[in-house]
Formats: sequence, structure tokens, C-alpha cells
Amino acid sequence: MNITFIGFGEAGGILAHDLQAQGNAITVWDRKALEAENLPALRQKAQHSGVRLADSLAEALQDAALVLSTVTASQALNVAQQAAPLLRTGQHFLDLNSVAPHTKRAAAEAINAAGASYIDVAVMAPVPPKRLDTPLLIGGVQAAQVQLLLQQLGCNSRMLGSEVGEASAIKMCRSVMIKGLEALTTECLSAARQYGVEQAVLDSLHASFPSLGWNDRLPHYLISRVAEHGQRRAEEMQEVVKTLQDVKVPAAMSAAIVATQQGLIDALNARSLRYQQLTPFIWQETLDKIYPPQ
Repeated sequence: MNITFIGFGEAGGILAHDLQAQGNAITVWDRKALEAENLPALRQKAQHSGVRLADSLAEALQDAALVLSTVTASQALNVAQQAAPLLRTGQHFLDLNSVAPHTKRAAAEAINAAGASYIDVAVMAPVPPKRLDTPLLIGGVQAAQVQLLLQQLGCNSRMLGSEVGEASAIKMCRSVMIKGLEALTTECLSAARQYGVEQAVLDSLHASFPSLGWNDRLPHYLISRVAEHGQRRAEEMQEVVKTLQDVKVPAAMSAAIVATQQGLIDALNARSLRYQQLTPFIWQETLDKIYPPQ
């Protein structure tokens, strides 16, 4: 099957690699390819994955049966609108981006007007480590047909129905809790570390919630997700804020999550620190680099 990925970051890179390994013809396009300094790394990544890096978006879309959009939340609608006039009847545009239901409906309007079909896809867990087995929720007028194709490709997808936005609403509401827990942990342990009481705090959390792993890897994992993906998560949480506001639900907590996720990234950037420099990730060591002990 001819499959195109728009966006060749973490999720797109993993899925493209695994689908190529099954014998599918995979083409990728990433707007970073327009910047000369990024092109060598993208070509190397594409070569390593056995996929073809297209020279333009139009070229990437030309022969694709499935088009998977795996870009950042801030670019999701722009990409759909740019792709729409380049698509034709019979092609399926799968929007895997974490954006508000209203954003996906606007993207669907553009894609469907071009004669292609728009599929709302919610990615319900981090793509690593499950890769193609990552749970997906899908919706759209032709979701049943696409569901069969995804199952043939070995994807762990489940169809919700024909309404665009339902899968996205599930993902966005879930993100309040998931990304909120990451932000709360970052804020909680940043302060506890400064006061020298982090172990007592973790012991108390473990006593209250012994099954979660507060006494083991959970704090490292939660804070590492912010350190590695905080910029993208902050953008996604902006879409969560929009999701809540669109139905008149106050978004105070979600707005604070945006600030905390972005805040850690800004603090790392201010010290010229990148996630790759922080691995293997130890949350205490990372926070000490940002907030030197008093």
C-alpha cells in the first residue's frame, strides 16, 4: 500500500518505519526539509527507515492511498488546508494530531471539500513503546472502510462512528488528567527538592497511592515526558483549553498545565540544556541543573 506521512517526528518516524518493514511503500514529507540545515538529518533518518523523503508536499501526496498527518498541534489545521487542494477522491486523510474537536471539524471541511475523506484519529497512548500496537480511536464518514485498512496494516484501531470530533474530544479530555499529572509532579517535586523534603513527599504519595510507583520510576517518567516533549505538550494543552472553552467549561487547570509544561522547557532552554544531554534521565539531577539547591 502507498502511504504518506506528513510530519516525520517521533510518532511519524516510528509508524513509518514499522509500516515500511511490512512491505508498504512509505513516503514522508516534513516542512523542516525546507530548511537547508535540517535536510541532511532528515535524509539520513529516511534512509535508515527505508522510506522515501519527498521533495514537496504535492509529490508526497500524489499516489498515497492513506495520508497520515503527524505534525505538531499548532500546525495541524494548516497542514490539512495545505493538503486539501492536492488530494483527490479515493484518498483518506488521517489526522492523528492532538487538537480540539472544532479544529478537526475545520480540517475535515477542507479535506472533504476536495473530495478526499477525512478521518479523525485520537492516539490514546505514547507511540513508543507499543509502536503499531498503540491504541487508536477513529471517526469519520468513511471510518469503517479505513478501520479495515488499519487492521490489515496491524494497527490497534477502534472505530467510534461517523462523527468527526468525538475521538478528539476523548483524547483532549483525557489529556487534562495525563498531562496534568506530569505538570503537577514537576511542580511538586521541584519545590520539594528545594526544601530537601522530596523523599518524605514521595513516601507520603506512595503510602496514599501504592500501586502507581511513586517509590520507583514514576517520578522520573512523568518529569522526563515534560523535559522531552514539553513544547509539543504545551501546544496540545492549548488545544485542550480551546476544547473546554468551546463548551463553556472553565479551563483554569488546563491553562496552568500549559504554563508548567512550557515553563520547564523555557528553563531548560535558558540554560542551553537539551533532553539528549539529560539521559539517562534522573529527575533530581535535571531539576538541580535548573534550580540549584539553596
